[in-house]
Amino acid sequence: MVESYFEVKKQIKKQTIAPLYLFYGKESFLVEDLLNSLIQTVLSEDEHDFNLSIFDMRETAVDLAVEDAQTLPFIGAKRVVIMKDAYFLTAQKDEWKVDHSLTLLEEYIKNPVMETAFVIVAPYEKLDERKKITKLLKKEAVVVEAQEFDDRLMAEWIINRAKDKRVSLTDDAVGRLIQLLGKNLLLTTNEIDKLALFVGEDGTVTVDVVDELVAKTIEQDIFMLINAIVSRRIDEALSIFFELMKQKEDPIKLIALLARQIRIQYQVKEMARQGYSQKQMASQLKLHPYVVKLSLQQSERASDKQLHELLDALSLC
Repeated sequence: MVESYFEVKKQIKKQTIAPLYLFYGKESFLVEDLLNSLIQTVLSEDEHDFNLSIFDMRETAVDLAVEDAQTLPFIGAKRVVIMKDAYFLTAQKDEWKVDHSLTLLEEYIKNPVMETAFVIVAPYEKLDERKKITKLLKKEAVVVEAQEFDDRLMAEWIINRAKDKRVSLTDDAVGRLIQLLGKNLLLTTNEIDKLALFVGEDGTVTVDVVDELVAKTIEQDIFMLINAIVSRRIDEALSIFFELMKQKEDPIKLIALLARQIRIQYQVKEMARQGYSQKQMASQLKLHPYVVKLSLQQSERASDKQLHELLDALSLC
């Protein structure tokens, strides 16, 4: 049964622990966050040596992990068994030549030990849905797909992280963080922790506080670069561009970010003409309202022709 990261995190906090989990996807930060929450909730520090086992499937056979999961916890009420890098759930070739008894794992999935929280981690974008083991896991386990958030989910994640730190953020501050930091969860976590220290417990983080404390990132530079281009401030645009080159930013990444921002501007410009509200735009484009507001303001400085020409030029790079 597929559930969201947020729902599973909430269940773990409430100590509603399932016997079987499957975490898959490329967003490793989310997977590690869920694993850490699960371990901290289920086990005390003293129990880690007895009731926590982590197996790497590139080095260890499935049999050992299953046997460990079938062992009752020592002293405590539960044990946690984590099976990392379950590549056998994908279509990729077995490069590690480990003899995995998937039949044994299938039998365990059908009848898991309730005293064990058994977690299978597959850090891959896609699983092989044709495989019997994959189908069985998706049916019996609590499944979380850990992929990059859209703006709406990123905003929810920022708000939850701030709550954990006992601070709040204004809507515009949330949007500003997304604009500055993109979808980098580790960087955003560190910045929220820094902001929380600055405003103190029960404090409120505003846009001004974000601008004062959060370092400028490539996303902000891209926004300023487009602003300079559409405003025909060529010297400023060239200065920003050469500064990015000095920082050895990947040119392909720069082009992708530029194209994305220009595309957003064109979309919000067109939707505004059709009578959409900013709230409707944010919902349809899966962007934070603050990002929509800034993109609208920026798009007013450029004609449709300019935006098209910029996109055409980028497509030739």
